Order: sequence, then structure tokens, then C-alpha cells
Amino acid sequence: MELKSGFTTGSVATAAAKAATWMLLSGKKKENICIITPSKKEYVALVEEAHIELNRASCVIHKEASDDPDITAGAAIEVTVEKCDDGIIITGGKGVGVVTRPGLDQKVGEYAINSTPRRMIEKEVSEVMDTLDYKGGLKVIVSVRDGEEIAKKTFNPHMGIEGGISIIGTTGIVEPMSTKAILDTIKLDISMQYSEGKKVCIICPGNYGVMFLNNKYGVKSEDIVTCSNYAGDSVKYAIDQGFKKILFVSHIGKLIKVSGGIMNTHSQYGDHRMEIMAASYKEACLKSGCEVDEKIIKSILEQVSTTAALDILNEIDFVKETSDVIVSNAGMHLNKIAVSGNVECILYENNYGELSRTVDAYTYLKDII
Repeated sequence: MELKSGFTTGSVATAAAKAATWMLLSGKKKENICIITPSKKEYVALVEEAHIELNRASCVIHKEASDDPDITAGAAIEVTVEKCDDGIIITGGKGVGVVTRPGLDQKVGEYAINSTPRRMIEKEVSEVMDTLDYKGGLKVIVSVRDGEEIAKKTFNPHMGIEGGISIIGTTGIVEPMSTKAILDTIKLDISMQYSEGKKVCIICPGNYGVMFLNNKYGVKSEDIVTCSNYAGDSVKYAIDQGFKKILFVSHIGKLIKVSGGIMNTHSQYGDHRMEIMAASYKEACLKSGCEVDEKIIKSILEQVSTTAALDILNEIDFVKETSDVIVSNAGMHLNKIAVSGNVECILYENNYGELSRTVDAYTYLKDII
């Protein structure tokens, strides 16, 4: 049976913003609205509680449930659009969280409306402004009813987002997949790679790794297996299929967990990234003959993202040493699974680029790139 997909909070907020903008500038209420998500999928939403005043308009769109477990399903996302002097200003209201710790998509003090939804809102609102020949500015205020209560059931408080939920999404779509469906897809992909005569099975957790390999080494996306959170299972499948060489390429946010022996990197199995980062720093100090700075350890443990932890290590010029420990330990744990084969690792971060590797990638990938 095909599972029902859904739309992210970012898509819902964008649709509500477009509808409110249309109503404000046209003076006519909307019953439904259509946007195109970043994944190019059309989203037609039911517009509720439409209100139009002289210089402002608002509406509510409820986030539909999908077959993916989602605590925000059914949430009422309300957007108010007001006229202002110039530009498009996007901000939050009641029920949208505020960032209180560094290392997240938005800066400290900003509403947790992530970059992609902000771009989506600006694009759709701009198109309505152009269509209706409006030359002034607009202020878009996104709110979520009961957002404070919903957020208590998420990781937001732990991550440093307080007062509500986040408006998120990179594709605009929530794609539900059962665990079995995901694993079957990974297994099929590995089987196809092997049947095509590939000598190395290249595995990445997600699209960022695919983009990194493409930009850095010229590896095509069709030559890469994406494994989501299933690092251990994917390596085992590759070995069972007959691969003797595996290259595991990962962002530090995932590989830091693997380096600590966590073979399923989903947050439901625990989030020990900062503890492992601190332990990796300590191990790197011991290997380098440096004195361990307890203040650095304390500071790492206080961060909410691996990027923020890297920034701390960068201040003391110790990123490379720590990264070498992380990638070495990740390789060790993955090779415990790959008894009859060999796993090499590449570690990267979006801002820092390649951080460390256990093998010369150009030599390892000579039959592919």
C-alpha cells in the first residue's frame, strides 16, 4: 500500500502567507491557495478563517497528517500580512520558537523559521505582489496555535528553541517511509551497484554527502547509495552483496554518532553528539601530547550542533586533530561489521569542507571518477 505523503510546516506557512497576501492586495477572500514546493510538487491548501482589514489580512491553514509520524500534524498555522514601507519582512508570532543557542539554521534571537521556508515565503509573496502590481512593502507574521504545547513534545527545548515549534523543511514535502521500505530501498540500490560491476560501494547518509562527493570528487549521484540513518545495516548489506571495498562519506553530524558506535543515527536512539565530540577532543589531545583543557570540554558539551563545536575547536586550531580521531573511530566501528571487507571513511562539514579521511579518495575511486 502506498503511504500518504504530507507537507512541511514551511509549505503550510508559505501557502498561508500567499493567501493572506492575495487577500490583502486584492480585497477578496480566498477559499484555497496553490504553491509549488522546492521539490516541484504542487500543494493546494484549504484556507480557513480569512480576515481582511484596511492594511492587513490573515488566514489559517491546518497542517494535514501524513503516514509519517508527526507531532505537528493538524497544527493550525496562522499568517498575518501587513503593509509596510518597503521590502518583505518575515517574522514569527505566538507559537513559533525563538533560537536561544548558536549553531542552528537561524541566529540567536531570531524566530526559528528556517532558510528554505523563508525563501519559499518570499518567492510566493513576491509573485503575488508582481501580479497585483503592488510596489510597497509587506510584513509577514507566522504564528502557530498551541505551538508552545506542541513544542514540548519535540526536541526543540533541548536544541535551544524556546516558546514554540520550528517552521522547517528543505523540499517542502514530508515523505513517509516505513523502516522496512527504507531498508528494502537501500538493499536494492546496493544490489544494482554491484550488478553494474562497481568495485567500491559508496555510501552517504543523505543528499548533502552526494553534493559533497559531486563537487569535491566528481562522483555522480547514481554511483552513490544513500542510507539515511542506517549506517550499520547498509555496510552489512554491501558486504553480504559481495563488495570488498566500501567508502562511507558523511557529514560530521552523522559520523560523530558512528564514531561512538551508534549504527542507527536517528535521534530516537539517543543524541550523544556533544559527549562524543568532547571525548574525541580529549583523545586527540592525548594522541598529540597536548594538555586537555576542561574549559574546552565544558564548552563543547554546551553546544547544540557539531558545527558549533567545530567552531570552538577552530578557535584553538584543533579541528584537524579531533577530526582525525572521529574518522578513525568511525572506521573502526564500521569495520567491525564489515568482517570480510574494508570500510574507509571521509568526514566533512558544509562550512569547513573535508575535515579528514582514512584513505586517498582519488586512488580509491579511480574506477568511478
